[in-house]
Amino acid sequence: VKVVFEKGGVYLHTSAKKHQDPDSLIAGVIRVVEKDNDVLLHWAPIEEAGDSSQIFFSKKDTSGGDSCTSEEEPTFDPGYEPDWAVISTVRPRPRHSEPKRGAEPSSPRGSWAFSVSLGELRSIRRSKPGLSWAYLVLVTQAGGSLPALHFHRGGTRALLRVLSRYLLLASSPQDSRLYLVFPHDSSALSSSFHHLQLFDQDSSNVVSRFLQDPYSTTFSSFSRVTNFFRGALQPHLEGTSPDLPPAPDDEPEPGFEVISCVELGPRPAVERAPPVTEEEWASHVGPEGRLQRVPELKARIFSGGLSPSLRREAWKFLLGYLSWEGSMEEHKAHVRKKTDEYFRMKLQWKSVSPEQERRNSLLHGYRSLIERDVSRTDRTNKFYEGPENPGLGLLNDILLTYCMYHFDLGYVQGMSDLLSPILYVTQNEVDAFWCFCGFMELVHGNFEESQETMKRQLGQLLLLLRVLDPPLCDFLDSQDSGSLCFCFRWLLIWFKREFPFPDVLRLWEVLWTGLPGPNLHLLVACAILDMERDTLMLSGFGSNEILKHINELTMKLSVEDVLTRAEALYRQLTACGELPHNVQEVLGLASPAEPQSPSPSASPLPLSPTRAPPAPLPPADTATATQPDSSLEILPEEEDDEEGVES
Repeated sequence: VKVVFEKGGVYLHTSAKKHQDPDSLIAGVIRVVEKDNDVLLHWAPIEEAGDSSQIFFSKKDTSGGDSCTSEEEPTFDPGYEPDWAVISTVRPRPRHSEPKRGAEPSSPRGSWAFSVSLGELRSIRRSKPGLSWAYLVLVTQAGGSLPALHFHRGGTRALLRVLSRYLLLASSPQDSRLYLVFPHDSSALSSSFHHLQLFDQDSSNVVSRFLQDPYSTTFSSFSRVTNFFRGALQPHLEGTSPDLPPAPDDEPEPGFEVISCVELGPRPAVERAPPVTEEEWASHVGPEGRLQRVPELKARIFSGGLSPSLRREAWKFLLGYLSWEGSMEEHKAHVRKKTDEYFRMKLQWKSVSPEQERRNSLLHGYRSLIERDVSRTDRTNKFYEGPENPGLGLLNDILLTYCMYHFDLGYVQGMSDLLSPILYVTQNEVDAFWCFCGFMELVHGNFEESQETMKRQLGQLLLLLRVLDPPLCDFLDSQDSGSLCFCFRWLLIWFKREFPFPDVLRLWEVLWTGLPGPNLHLLVACAILDMERDTLMLSGFGSNEILKHINELTMKLSVEDVLTRAEALYRQLTACGELPHNVQEVLGLASPAEPQSPSPSASPLPLSPTRAPPAPLPPADTATATQPDSSLEILPEEEDDEEGVES
């Protein structure tokens, strides 16, 4: 027996209460032990732990017998956990172990002791950041979970580093706290390598085919297995087989899809164009005031933005208030109709008496929230400064009228941030309202109570970042920041509070073109993180410092630099010949039902049914910046609050 890791101060919490009483805490010792060509994880209470040199383990019981019957309630399910982790009131199934020589009869707490072979583990879940202490929940291949291990004196990362000697630990794309466990000597790997060595073909697709064959069979619904597999597998792969065998039958993990490791080419150099001028806009106006060569005009707005004097007119087209195909007379008729519609909706809340409003808690709540938010929206902007500024009254009226327009959504904090620049540009209550409605058509999901849209966007952002910069993703994971929650505000109100007011106007009009695809705002977020990667990774920031640094970027970013980098990232991704299908979907290069190989000339899907497919972008210079190192460490060496003893 060789003890390779030992850590005290590891507790079980046997009560379901949030605040544990002393009697519900069982202090113990966690050990990783090598014995008889097997590696075991063993936990025992302090009174039973004894001297590590005297630990004895019996062989695994292969008879299928167990002291707990099948009628017992299941143990704690880590798929749903409160902010604190507890074990269920049903005690875990004990592993048979030989008593220590000369030991006294076990205490009742001794029945909580367990040992498990590392080969029996299926996944490991870490605790949420910010708790009093960290914990780990280990799930076995049989689907059950071992008691949650609470590390009151630290040591979780040290334990995971030791486990990574014997296991492949791949972090989940949808939950940075979940590690999927694969043995180094798994039969699926061994069998696949045997078949790979029988063929001498081009090895460029080996990783892709390998992951799409045996592991796609086993984990057909995975959305990602980290690039760590490439580092683990590539040294052994000399060829490929068209008929690799499937992995042994396993229950698929929900919510995942295997993707191959992506080798990106060099990042192209991109240059922004000057803004569209009034003369250039006029050159696109044809007979009867109809706009001509609209795709070309949109491409110009994307590459350079608009001159300030053009925004009042052009934003009405970008936000769907006016049709790109309509004539001047059709636009006038449309504006008259929409003006009448707006004031009829405004009258609905204007005609409510104070007595009626007292009996309408929803309207009263909206009014109170809007008044509070409007009073602090862009007050440093001259258009809104001063106590009796009429612009504030217009903000208030438009937002209350929107509650009449969209009863289901109503008003949610943050909407005033989206309306303010629109009213500033249009200088007209009715125009601002309908332009705001067009903007909300794009982002209304951000404000829904379920927050499903925000969760999806954060997941898509993580997916893009994982392909673009795996080391940065792993660094953020290691600092409990892999969920990218510090980007929430960016996506919620489209970077409104991150850039100076004039830069926000430029950024939004570029995003509204729908070019080069439907999710350029996600690439804008990637561009900001790419610009800050060295600062984040080389400064040794923890989760609190990362959040602080991101918040301190406010008003310090250059919108032109960010847009240039975002477009370069897009070109770099679309130039990849084997871009995973789910990444293609995010970029608008393929529909969910029809995968296709992306190329720089692929036509992205439109942002919404009312938008035409974006025009192809002009060719970019291929002189490039170098790509970040794509090597990956699943469990990087890092400081912990207190390490375990490791041999």
